[in-house]
Amino acid sequence: MSEDAEPLFPSRHPGWPARPGPLLVPAGVVELRPPRLRDATAWSGLRLRDRAYLQRWEPTTVGDWRDRNAVLAWPAQWSALRGLARRGQALPFAIAVDGRFAGQLTVGNVVRGALRSAWIGYWVAADVSGGGIATASVALAVDHCFGPAGLHRLEATVRPENSPSVRVLEKAGFRREGLFERYLDVEGAWRDHYVYGLTVEDQPEGAAAALVHSGRARYA
Repeated sequence: MSEDAEPLFPSRHPGWPARPGPLLVPAGVVELRPPRLRDATAWSGLRLRDRAYLQRWEPTTVGDWRDRNAVLAWPAQWSALRGLARRGQALPFAIAVDGRFAGQLTVGNVVRGALRSAWIGYWVAADVSGGGIATASVALAVDHCFGPAGLHRLEATVRPENSPSVRVLEKAGFRREGLFERYLDVEGAWRDHYVYGLTVEDQPEGAAAALVHSGRARYA
């Protein structure tokens, strides 16, 4: 088959692997990359250090926080994320700031066919929050999803009390579409969540370009 010929079967994981970015924001140079097995120490260190900052927004899970976020817990999570990516069901990324592991962003529940949609979720380290990293990461992911990954719609859910995350989504172009009442078990109670949506038609110039034009980021 020549290089220009159409493949017999479409890729099960278009747009993967990938390294979207970089973008320069006040906190540093932001890039997305596939998670690595050797991220274990950095991942665990941030998750354990930032427990109070992260746990109040994350779904309730079985087991102790320290056990679930220990260095030895990372290989299983990494393997699961890699498997989902290889099957075309997710686009998992590590967030890197100036080359340092600083959080995660996952595009999950990727549905193809007539829907071509997914959800997006993320967390960043407490010491770099507020520096534009989450917004830049979401913008890079949006452009990748609506470009190489071939998706049409992205959704995100966020608790109304989580005003920093609400601002991240709105700065990245997402629109609030409604309220899911008692949507997720977070910290032992069923919590309401806003649902935000974005389609490719909403961002004709691209999410990263919109951040640059607004002065919130620069191309690195």
